[in-house]
Amino acid sequence: MQPNEEIQRVQTTVLGIETTCDETAAAVVSIDADGLAQIRANEVLSQIAEHAAYGGVVPEIAARAHVEVLDRLIARALEKAGIGLPDLDGIAVAAGPGLIGGVLVGLVTAKTLALVTRKPLLAVNHLEAHALTARLTDGIAFPYLLLLVSGGHTQLLAVRGVGDYVRLGSTIDDAIGEAFDKAAKLLGLGYPGGPEVERMAEAGDPERFALPRPMLGRREADFSLSGLKTALRIEAERIAPLAERDVADLCAGFQAAVVDVVVDRTRVALRAFSGVAGRPTALVAAGGVAANGAVRRALAALAGEAGLSFVAPPLQLCGDNGAMIAWAGLERLRLGLVDDLTAPARPRWPLSADPAAAAVQAG
Repeated sequence: MQPNEEIQRVQTTVLGIETTCDETAAAVVSIDADGLAQIRANEVLSQIAEHAAYGGVVPEIAARAHVEVLDRLIARALEKAGIGLPDLDGIAVAAGPGLIGGVLVGLVTAKTLALVTRKPLLAVNHLEAHALTARLTDGIAFPYLLLLVSGGHTQLLAVRGVGDYVRLGSTIDDAIGEAFDKAAKLLGLGYPGGPEVERMAEAGDPERFALPRPMLGRREADFSLSGLKTALRIEAERIAPLAERDVADLCAGFQAAVVDVVVDRTRVALRAFSGVAGRPTALVAAGGVAANGAVRRALAALAGEAGLSFVAPPLQLCGDNGAMIAWAGLERLRLGLVDDLTAPARPRWPLSADPAAAAVQAG
């Protein structure tokens, strides 16, 4: 990544490409002279059917599926936006973190388009795209507290600016989305597990089973989900075979425990936020688990207690999508931050700075 001094005018329209996991996505996002953003196209093809039989994402299957559909998905997004490749101001792509085969498919495609069109390449951190989505949808100002919760990531971050993130807490074992998926598999529910657990929890009794709340009350804003997952398995085995009512009650209890942990850990992060970034402008949730209604309601209540607004993207922008990649690319392009064709694919790509180091810098 390097500043590009040749960009003299405000860049307005970016193509975004997302292939880090099991969604193939392409989108076109524009911003006008007044700073108003518009999602002109947001095409997503899910691979759920291909992976359902395995109960999780198979990297080789995911990569092949991206290869098969990405070109025509990009063409469809451009057609829906009513533009051609020459009308773009940049090509943004998720260069990681993620499944390396899928990341390579998107990155090679984006590099080819950038080379042919001579448009700037923007190699976006997938996590940064989630982190900045609230600015696309709600135009919120920095700094804000972000709870990033998905199948692969659970982090609490102080978002101080584009490319400026401080990790306040993270999971020491399972991500919350991963825990939901494993709970669903344990209880014989479908894939992906999160929506299935939420659906069953609506009809369940959250107080029937005394499930633990790991890390509750700890000073650090970290998460741990493995103990809760184990407790769920023990309860399920104790009352097996499970009736539908049992499954509903177990789902309700599991979800309630997760919500309690999320609220407690986020409250701790709110207290730590001032030490690295001052007062937050908002509490933001992003990532696939941010689509969970119980989580959203609990965080909205917590934000109200703290005198903050709560922002979560529309449900279609919680999961992986191209619009968030395009927007993150647009944010970076407007700052003159572009990449050359040597930008690497990164299976791992930490987003945040060390909290202690960041506190020293802030002080």
